[in-house]
Amino acid sequence: MNNTKKLSDLLRARFPYIYIATYEETRATKFIKNIVTDEKQIKFVRDVFVWTQAGGLKTDEKVIANTTSPNKLIEFIEKYDKDSLFILYDFHVFFGNKQRPADAAIVRSLRDLIPTLKANTVRKNIIFISPELNIPDTLQKDIAIYDFSLPKLEDIKAHLNKMILTNKRINVSNLTEDDKDKLCKAALGLTMQEAENAFALTMVNNGKLDKDDIGIILEEKMQVIRKTGMLEYVESDLGINDIGGLDNLKKWLLKRSNAWSERAKKYCIPAPKGVLVTGVPGCGKSLTAKAMSTIWQLPLLRLDIGKIFSGIVGSSEENMRKAISTVEAVAPAILWVDEIEKGLSNSCSNNDSGVSSRIFGTFLTWMQEKTAPVFVIATANNIDRLPPELLRKGRFDEIFFVDLPTLKERKEIFKVHLERRLKDEEVCADVKPDDEEFISSLAKMSEGFIGSEIEQVVISALYDAFFENRALKPDDFFKAIKNTVPLSQTQKEQILSIRNWANVRAVCASSRENIEMYKTLGIGESENLDVNASRGGRRLDV
Repeated sequence: MNNTKKLSDLLRARFPYIYIATYEETRATKFIKNIVTDEKQIKFVRDVFVWTQAGGLKTDEKVIANTTSPNKLIEFIEKYDKDSLFILYDFHVFFGNKQRPADAAIVRSLRDLIPTLKANTVRKNIIFISPELNIPDTLQKDIAIYDFSLPKLEDIKAHLNKMILTNKRINVSNLTEDDKDKLCKAALGLTMQEAENAFALTMVNNGKLDKDDIGIILEEKMQVIRKTGMLEYVESDLGINDIGGLDNLKKWLLKRSNAWSERAKKYCIPAPKGVLVTGVPGCGKSLTAKAMSTIWQLPLLRLDIGKIFSGIVGSSEENMRKAISTVEAVAPAILWVDEIEKGLSNSCSNNDSGVSSRIFGTFLTWMQEKTAPVFVIATANNIDRLPPELLRKGRFDEIFFVDLPTLKERKEIFKVHLERRLKDEEVCADVKPDDEEFISSLAKMSEGFIGSEIEQVVISALYDAFFENRALKPDDFFKAIKNTVPLSQTQKEQILSIRNWANVRAVCASSRENIEMYKTLGIGESENLDVNASRGGRRLDV
């Protein structure tokens, strides 16, 4: 059922109260008026009144005196004897909230008005338009909620065309229809006012409008995210070449990089839901999330579950709903939940009166049923702390396990960091990033090192050379490796425990080619044990 018919049916069915939660009261009012003044849609055309507490009741032609008081307003509605529709702005302030109770007298008056609205021969409806959804318990059975969606692509494009016609001084000579579509797609998720502000900003920026202005539109889009306080927009210039190893995981991501495109629809491919990446800390889980934004060319939003929790009763659940609605508003996007086990590990306990459980339930339901193009990448270090409901099929498309880097992967990681940092010819006169023999020596010597430890080896060597004001030497790296006690030694038992969990529950993020030599239940690469017993991950290729 389309939005127009749904609202028309609610009005014709004599629903007394309809609630629309939106910031776009002007656009919503115009939408409503188009319905109730069209005889084909509503059959019986209505008089339309708009009420604010500051100005009282108004029509397009006049102001109704002495109606600023909600009691006087209700009295006028009850006595009005023509087919009509009353649009009330910000009436939720009388419905109370967590800090103050509802105005009992006004709520009672609204309940007393219901028989008049439903049974009278005169057709009358009331629509509440407010920026937040707030319904008192005593009216929940009497109010119908109508979802007023954000502007669609065609709505934004029509508004942009109107702005272009109005602003004759703006140069649009280089703006093709394809470019216009890209600008409007970039503005999806914004209210019409926000989209208009973004377009206006691009126009005054350089006096023209073309495809190069997409960045300004996206920056305005990010303002929506920053205002929530619970989501962080992560800017990343990392690419797939910045990830050393993890070939299985990278291949899986690349196969799904255009899953929301028009071409994908021809194959009837379902949009990917998400992926859970777990494993040894410091081995590239967060790096993968950041690189995904570049690989898929989608905005990356990080959800801080700690900020979801609030001391006010009911606020935590509302915060989660707001965070989800914000992510969907700026879709297509990637939602990154870092160290998800820390936020959801208490969902099975009663220590917080069930708040964690309710938040967890909201998140699970959304992951299972979401239709918006939002891909969830969750990272976890301690997988045992995650509730089992999160791990079943349907929540995530796949669960990947990231183990200690293999010999080949350590070579790739060293190359990535050396190429990134060794830029000056004088500094790297004796050390070359493309010296295969040198890279192999480093990789063999750093057996059991995680990716972040390899990065610190490179940084430590650079500091030694910088302190002595000289060029880098190979010994700087070997010295740094010898002075490092890797996590694989200090946390050996925990790593083995994670591996045992992943053996039958996760896909190995590294490819078979990379781990054939890595056959040990311990940490080194010298013992000749079975691959599946030594490396976490039930499958080795995707």
